[in-house]
Amino acid sequence: MASKSNSTFSVLGSDLAIKGDIKASADLHVDGSIEGDIACTSLVQGETSKVTGAISAESARLAGTVEGSITARELVILKTAKITGDVFYDALTIEQGAQVEGRFAHRDPKKSAQPAAKPQGDSKPELQLAN
Repeated sequence: MASKSNSTFSVLGSDLAIKGDIKASADLHVDGSIEGDIACTSLVQGETSKVTGAISAESARLAGTVEGSITARELVILKTAKITGDVFYDALTIEQGAQVEGRFAHRDPKKSAQPAAKPQGDSKPELQLAN
């Protein structure tokens, strides 16, 4: 498609339902339903989208339903979003009307670069972001 690898993105349409984890080096736009974990550079979630699983991204803009933990350096939660799960962020924006049920935890950017951060629980694996 594009000649530059930094300018690529993938779109998962509203008619698409995926069971399984997604790992993308490109930016990802999701309108469909995903049952599995997502790891990508940048995630944009449409209003009709549903993600059941953990999300790990450098930046995320969420407008749909998420059932699972979210880890992002820059996180925007739009007013149409319905999130159930813990949220780990460096920078956070939440529009009035967004629904979030879970805990918010600010990540220290200096500590997040170190591989051994303090674990929150014994049963939860730590999510690492690629640089």
